[in-house]
Amino acid sequence: MQCMLGETSTSGEEVGEKLHDSAIVVDGLIIANFNRAVFEDMRKGGLTAANCTCSVWENFRASMDNVARWKRHFTDNADLITQVFTTADIARAKKEGRTGIILGWQNLSGIEDQIGFLQLFKELGVGVMQIAYNTQNLVGCGCYEKNDSGLTEFGHEVIAEMNRVGILCDLSHVGAKTSEGVILASKKPVAYTHCLPAGLKQHPRNKSDAQLKFIADKGGFVGVTMFPPFLKRGPQSTVDDYVEAIEYVLGIAGEDQVGIGTDFTQGYGQEFFDWITHDKGYARKLTDFGAVINPEGLRTIGEFPNLTAAMERRGWKEGRIRKVIGENWMRVLKDVWGA
Repeated sequence: MQCMLGETSTSGEEVGEKLHDSAIVVDGLIIANFNRAVFEDMRKGGLTAANCTCSVWENFRASMDNVARWKRHFTDNADLITQVFTTADIARAKKEGRTGIILGWQNLSGIEDQIGFLQLFKELGVGVMQIAYNTQNLVGCGCYEKNDSGLTEFGHEVIAEMNRVGILCDLSHVGAKTSEGVILASKKPVAYTHCLPAGLKQHPRNKSDAQLKFIADKGGFVGVTMFPPFLKRGPQSTVDDYVEAIEYVLGIAGEDQVGIGTDFTQGYGQEFFDWITHDKGYARKLTDFGAVINPEGLRTIGEFPNLTAAMERRGWKEGRIRKVIGENWMRVLKDVWGA
């Protein structure tokens, strides 16, 4: 049907671009080799904010060094990124055309045995901390330990302090028993910031339907990852396979408690994967990822609009898309952070 004189036609692709451009887009986990090229790609992908890992196996001093490095990033790349302390900072980043950076940890080794360090790092801008990374620490157990010891008594104190100062408890790499303990102990919502459903692929890092339902029933949150070793078709996966996985989780947790947590490892080579797949970065081998090839259509952060387009191809309504790609994250972060 031809347009009447004076009217303009809008293609589905153009509608999708407008939706992505206008939406709040939040990635619950990126662990890239952060540099200006990555920050430029964040802007290309229309990323409003991201939880960016700045500690995994590091101790207190090394974690402080990493935070200091980020402070330099914020100064040197102020035209592209800005630090996030509150959800108002995320909204401001959107208005200013910059990407808001939430500093996050994937382990609690950085506080060593000092609970008081939690408030220190919170004041420095670390708003998300994972309880354990793959193996046992002083707080609880990771998902690759044979025996999940559960949340320790020290861990109960740590969770209470994280609640008090406003740090989101992340359970993505945490063992099932420890995760249950944290979910029950926390008075604030907790999250799997980046996980996939075991119902589509059995893997120690994937979460069972029961685990996904339990965290959702207790007011928690699920960020769905696209990390290829955990997807059903592995390195042959496409962006549509990723959306299928998100839909699976939506069917269990509901569309108000699900978001995105890609786990982009952009810019890293094999040395990095060797480091993260060994206990403490150097001890026993925990797993072998094989080829880490991001889903076709979402190889880089700059291709983020393709995710929104894939959701539209699946027939998602605009309201659901906006929730999953960012609005749900905004709500849960405001609840935990208090601002």
